This record gives sequence, structure tokens and C-alpha cells, in this order.
Amino acid sequence: MNQQANQPINLDIRCAELGRKLADIEGMDEKVLNEALAVLEDQGIYAMFLYIQARHGEIAGPFKGQCVHLLQDVFGDTFPREALKAAKQLADDLDNLLFARDLLRNALSYARYHLKAKGS
Repeated sequence: MNQQANQPINLDIRCAELGRKLADIEGMDEKVLNEALAVLEDQGIYAMFLYIQARHGEIAGPFKGQCVHLLQDVFGDTFPREALKAAKQLADDLDNLLFARDLLRNALSYARYHLKAKGS
């Protein structure tokens, strides 16, 4: 796990921050987040990124970029910057894949809460 200045990363706070950033994406709504969460849980990270690109192309860039940024913070600076490559790399290690899925699931849940708090 990546550490900055020997300080551990508070992953729950990082998921909450990612959730806020996702909720702030122009055009984001709860329906998109619910769909992304369902795909993530049923088919996984790679499928979620593909789904967002195919169905919600207008928000795909910021959505995937913010998600990958969190994964880079956790897995290190050498982690791929492109979402599908990142998902493929995660698939090489089941523990990392499941851990990343849990982080993204938490972040998407926080994003839904942020949208509800904003009244969207």
C-alpha cells in the first residue's frame, strides 16, 4: 500500500472523498451510480468501466479518472493510469481485485449519499 510521508492512508476517508468527486461530476445522477454499482457487484471492475463508457460516455472520462486516481493512491504510482489497463492489472491478483472492488463499492455508495445530500 502506498504511503505519503510514512503516514497510512485512511481508506474510508479516501472513498468518501472519491464519492464526493463522483457526485460533483456534471451530469452525474443517482441512476448512473446505481447502475454502475450493480455492474460492479455482478460483473466486476472492468465491466463497470466498460458500462460507464458505453452508456454514459459524457461522464466516463472524469468517472474513470477519479476511480483510477484512488487506485493509484492505494496500489502505487506505477499503477496504470488508464482504467481498463488498471482493471486488467488488478485481475492478476485476486486479493487486490477484491480489495479494489470493495473500495470502489464504498466510493459509489458515498457518491449516492452525496447526491442525496445535495438534493439531486
